[in-house]
Amino acid sequence: MQNGHQDHTNEPTNHDDLQQPLLITHTSKPITPYAECSIFSHLTFSWLSPLISIGRKKPLDLDDIPDLSGPDCANGSFPVLKNKLHRDRLINNNNKLTTLNLVTALIITTWKDILITAILAVIYTLASYVGPYLIDAFVQFLNENRESNLKGFLFVFIFFLAKVVESVSQRHWFFKLQQGGIWARAALVAMIYEKGLTITSRSTVGQSGGEITNLIAIDAERIGDFGWYIHDPWLVILQVGIALIILYRNLGIASLSALVTIGIIMLINLPLGRLQEKFQDELMKSKDNRMVKCSEILRNMKILKLQAWEMKFLSKIFQLRNTETKWLKYLLSTSTTIISIFWVAPSFIAAITFATCMLLGAPLESGKILSAIATFKILQQPIYNLPDTISMIAQTKVSLDRITSYLNLDELDSGLVESSPRGSSDIAVEVINGSFSWVVLSNNLTLKNINIKVFHGMKVAVCGTVGSGKSSLLSCILGEVSKVTGIVKVNGTKAYVAQSAWIQSGKIEENILFGKDMDTEKYDKVLKACDLKKDVEILPFGDQTVIGERGINLSGGQKQRLQIARALYQDADIYLFDDPFSAVDAHTGSHLFKECVLGFLESKTVIYVTHQVEFLPAADLVLVMKGGEIKQAGKYNDILDSGSDFMELVGAHNEALSMIDSINTNLESENTKVNEKDSVEVKPDDTNETKGQIVQKEEREQGSAGFSIYWKYITSAYGGALVPFLLLAAIAFESLQVASNYWLAWASPVSPDEVPPVGGTTLIAVYVGLAFGSMLCIFVRAMCLTTAGYKAANLLFNKMHLCIFRAPMSFFDATPSGRILNRASTDQSTVDLTIPNAVGVFAFAVIQLLAVIVLMYQVSWQLIWVSIPIIAICIWLQQYYISSARELARLVGVCKAPIIQHFSETISGLTTIRSFHQEQRFQDTNMKLTDNYSRPKFHSAGAIEWLSFRVELLSSVIFAFFLIFLLINVPNEIIDPSIAGLAVTYGLSLNIIQASVIWKLCNMENSIISVERILQYTSIPSEAPLVIDTCRPHDSWPSDGNVDIHDLKVRYAPHMPLVLRGITCSFRGGTKTGIVGRTGSGKSTLIQTLFRIVEPTGGDIIIDGINISSIGLHDLRSRLSIIPQDPTLFQGSVRSNLDPLEQYTDEQIWEALDQCQLGDEVRKKEGKLDSPVNENGENWSVGQRQLVCLGRVLLKKCKILVLDEATASVDTSTDHTIQQTLSAHFSDSTVITIAHRITSVLNGDMVLVMEQGLVEEFDSPLKLLENKSSSFAKLVAEYRGRSCSSYDS
Repeated sequence: MQNGHQDHTNEPTNHDDLQQPLLITHTSKPITPYAECSIFSHLTFSWLSPLISIGRKKPLDLDDIPDLSGPDCANGSFPVLKNKLHRDRLINNNNKLTTLNLVTALIITTWKDILITAILAVIYTLASYVGPYLIDAFVQFLNENRESNLKGFLFVFIFFLAKVVESVSQRHWFFKLQQGGIWARAALVAMIYEKGLTITSRSTVGQSGGEITNLIAIDAERIGDFGWYIHDPWLVILQVGIALIILYRNLGIASLSALVTIGIIMLINLPLGRLQEKFQDELMKSKDNRMVKCSEILRNMKILKLQAWEMKFLSKIFQLRNTETKWLKYLLSTSTTIISIFWVAPSFIAAITFATCMLLGAPLESGKILSAIATFKILQQPIYNLPDTISMIAQTKVSLDRITSYLNLDELDSGLVESSPRGSSDIAVEVINGSFSWVVLSNNLTLKNINIKVFHGMKVAVCGTVGSGKSSLLSCILGEVSKVTGIVKVNGTKAYVAQSAWIQSGKIEENILFGKDMDTEKYDKVLKACDLKKDVEILPFGDQTVIGERGINLSGGQKQRLQIARALYQDADIYLFDDPFSAVDAHTGSHLFKECVLGFLESKTVIYVTHQVEFLPAADLVLVMKGGEIKQAGKYNDILDSGSDFMELVGAHNEALSMIDSINTNLESENTKVNEKDSVEVKPDDTNETKGQIVQKEEREQGSAGFSIYWKYITSAYGGALVPFLLLAAIAFESLQVASNYWLAWASPVSPDEVPPVGGTTLIAVYVGLAFGSMLCIFVRAMCLTTAGYKAANLLFNKMHLCIFRAPMSFFDATPSGRILNRASTDQSTVDLTIPNAVGVFAFAVIQLLAVIVLMYQVSWQLIWVSIPIIAICIWLQQYYISSARELARLVGVCKAPIIQHFSETISGLTTIRSFHQEQRFQDTNMKLTDNYSRPKFHSAGAIEWLSFRVELLSSVIFAFFLIFLLINVPNEIIDPSIAGLAVTYGLSLNIIQASVIWKLCNMENSIISVERILQYTSIPSEAPLVIDTCRPHDSWPSDGNVDIHDLKVRYAPHMPLVLRGITCSFRGGTKTGIVGRTGSGKSTLIQTLFRIVEPTGGDIIIDGINISSIGLHDLRSRLSIIPQDPTLFQGSVRSNLDPLEQYTDEQIWEALDQCQLGDEVRKKEGKLDSPVNENGENWSVGQRQLVCLGRVLLKKCKILVLDEATASVDTSTDHTIQQTLSAHFSDSTVITIAHRITSVLNGDMVLVMEQGLVEEFDSPLKLLENKSSSFAKLVAEYRGRSCSSYDS
């Protein structure tokens, strides 16, 4: 049976320079030699020798690893599994998938591998019992007076041949199982991913990003690894059956007592197994909860740091981890109990069997006893492994249930929208009597009584207050919302631009092409229309610049323009824009509307949601929405006077315009043309520094994990104090095991006519006493191992998470969250469950090997001359192999993160992917990424068998020589035949133990990489201290709110150019200052520096006489307030979102909600303040999320308030209300506003105009407007001109 079931579950996980996934360049590599190798090469695994040879010369890269053959690829395995499940559903007339369906499909699709491995397992089992069957005869032969050794050499040959057959069959059994596991995992990942492309947006409410990621990261992996254990349940029965035959032959009817004892031990497993399944299930649920929260926090780390909330959220992670470790402790305790029972089980089975022999008067000769001991030693392996098997069955069942539950989630109904090609009708979009709801079978309709007809080429504007159903209207045209009644018809292809920009990590060019072929002329036109030319030119790598995760190294406006460029390049018939103009400044917004909507898309159908009233007159049809209904519809001028809803929006806009007019600025509209100045994120400075991509290749350790990693791990728990006890207990256990067997061999006669040296009662009593001693030792060993492993796992977890939460934002900008989540899930799982066992079993295997060698040397010292060179060859082979194995293990980790990242990105951009009909391309990318992971996994599995086969063969040679030396030594009466027989009994397991040592060493090396990777994240450079005790500001600071900035210079990373290039200005206390400038001019960077999200490269910021760089970060950030550009809500309740630190009363929270216009909306909800907020605030509109952010600052009431495009996502009317609320409650505060709406800054005291990281103008609005040539005057004139002309052709 398997050697302790080498656990390959938790291979390390890493991330490489696969900064995709957008377009995977998949060069044609040679197919693995396994597909076409000779029988000899196949038998000896020699097909792997070339790869191992390359790995010996240099660290292996992914390009060095051949492709898998057809059936082993995801493209080969996925269709087979999918078709089988589809047939099952058709036969059973049942749309719901059951766990049994999934298991049956997996078994039927891998039946060949299962059958071949079953045959190999039977051959292995039969070969392994040849030794125990013949040992009695061999001892009798040694005891005879003989003239010829011919019979003895025949024994040697049979023993040797059995060992070779045993080795070959076991190695191929293990390899084929892993091959089947890789196949099953690839098919499951493809199935989970395909399901992800079809589920409804609301299906994911119950299954958040972290949970779904775990399905691929952990559950599919575990099912793939279950192959190891698939034959165990029936194989145990076969092994016990053969054992009983041998025992019956030697001990007669007394062997039945062994059967009864084995049966009792098996029964003890049942309740313990059920407990393990329960604990495993709870552990996975609690891990899911932690990963959901962790994923959410990583996405929104900037908000947490701006608000000084990160330590509060870290404490939430620790609370969730405490729940997880409670179940982990229960699981480990149960495992410890099971291990203690089963490791001593063979000794007690032997004791009961021999005691029964005594009672029945059966003669106990040493040959028969040794045969029984050898049989029990073989039985020891399946009995040892039974706890593992039961645990794995429990874990796999949990994983299968979770995947089945996910595969049963509601899918998008393809019949929601009746689609037809462009030429089939003059009507582009038509909705007849439509009622829609996000929640299926709910009476609460999102949209009702919708009737619209849009002809090809029409421009349709959708407007309305926050939460009126504008985005939902676009979603119903896309087929994303459940249709309750009515008909939706769409004629032609669609392109969609989301309100919150969805950008993939990858190159800018790849984001724009989005699967289309490059057409240089069209590409240039699109860049020009979207005002991206200058941005691309100035970036260090042009359009080949790699964008960080979620577009982290682009400004909000650049992300939106990139989204629009992607849509334009698709050349669709119908364009749906969900207010993309709100995230860009006035210049750029007017340019985009004019060039894209009215220019580039002149002949196309465009339906655009907008809060900018000035874009409405250009529309052929304006839809005014309120409460999920279309209240008014018609041309702008026709509906202007026909209803109060539209007037409410336009009135607020006109009020804003009259404010401009009242300042007596009547600039000509010649300045309304968009100024062709650089609209850029960064401008290179004149230094010769190396420019680099923001997302750097993740460092991948090379070479040995190193003793220091082991030392840090071993000493992390109680300074390593438990390690000596653990080793002593293991040595004592093995010593007592050898002593008990030695006692039996010495104290029993070789033949019936000999007188035994001790009585039968003494024989059994001493043996039982030694067995109890063994039990105590194994219990101490298991307790020490569990305690040390549990403690080390928690310490590493806490240390890593503390370092991550204290890392500067630059770390999160440059590190895709997939890398961090991998460490928090897969690597942490390895540290929790695998590594303690991996280290423990390796140490124990070494002790076992030493015990066997010492015993064999004692009997035949000549063996030393043969064994030393052979052991040297084994060590050389291990060294030759380990460099390749280690890099293959690392590559397995390297190639796992891109799958998870690609999956996470897909889930977050589902609507966009589906609207462009790109599902197949994304599925193909996932297949390629899965194959990239399977390739090193497959070759890693083969490489370990390559080594094990050679080591076992050499071990069998040592054993053969040992038997030959015995034939020479025993006739000369150098040694007692009984003790010689005992040495042979132990020698039978030499090949298994020696291969086991190598196996477990390699497995431990592979597993310890997870510790290495976690330790990498415990040495991340930290932000400045949160609190500096020697320099703490007064409780009332800042009391005036004066902000002085002197020669401020900022860059995002040492290898990147300056973003702010020497800014000097002062904001007086109580003043209202507006900061304007084109997208990417450095406005948001200035705010980030004020909060020390980015530390200044040079210069100072002084608030009320205190240099902000001299105080702690929490002292600074907690005294400032900000409404950020991206409104962020966290999963939880309304209360927890407004007051995460739990500082305010319900009355104060209600007051803030009323002030930010959300009070009535929350009162309507059933849970009031405890109303649920889904992940990312998905059940609230973007505008409502922005109002919650306003509520936070109203609660906090700080002296300095920053608004970073805070009203970008709300209509003009709501914007006006927000401005009035702020004016009333922050009249004596310093308010710094970054605004795209010019009217937001006109009534302020000062305006700061920024351009390319420098102050272009800084004065009062009035003075700047008096100077007709000032940039600000031109900006206002353009806004005024735009609002009046309104592009109405």
